[in-house]
Amino acid sequence: MPEPSGRTVVVPQPSPRDFGVIAFTGRNLVFADIDPAWIHGLLPPDDVSAPLSPPFLHALGNKTGREIGTVDLLALAPPLPGPPPIPLTEVTPTGHPRVARALRHRDDVRVWTCPEGVVLTGRGVAGRWEVAVEVDEAHRGHGVGRTLARAARHLVPGPLWAQIAPGNAASVRAFLAADFIPVGAEVLLTNP
Repeated sequence: MPEPSGRTVVVPQPSPRDFGVIAFTGRNLVFADIDPAWIHGLLPPDDVSAPLSPPFLHALGNKTGREIGTVDLLALAPPLPGPPPIPLTEVTPTGHPRVARALRHRDDVRVWTCPEGVVLTGRGVAGRWEVAVEVDEAHRGHGVGRTLARAARHLVPGPLWAQIAPGNAASVRAFLAADFIPVGAEVLLTNP
């Protein structure tokens, strides 16, 4: 993890799609093709939380014409060897809402299903491996989310990132139980 510095670093967008803010402990990263002086001019020098504040995100969205997404918990886990702990069948990406969202934010999206739910992986921000899971409504509350999150760690060759809505306590608990470590927060700004 980056060392806390109290600074906000501005870097170019890794791709035209990837645009946003990542907040780590005591350090922020804005990935946007915008003049860094403009960005730093909006941020109070003594407020390390300002890059995720509504006024800053609103100004960033207005300047770029992008829509502000959800501020998500950002969690990370290493890959695991061997087969997943639950039988999964890989399927062609479909019109499932979770798949449609993944296709807007990720490349190389792969989808696995089982009677209990869906696991998706893909290459997201800066090409990192990202995961999303969805538990079938009939199977919620029985640890399936944790099992699917752990299964995803068996499906990728490198570190796996998860963006989790903080208000989705069940999802936060599932990813923590699958040994994902909270590393920060992230908000993506997307083209309408």
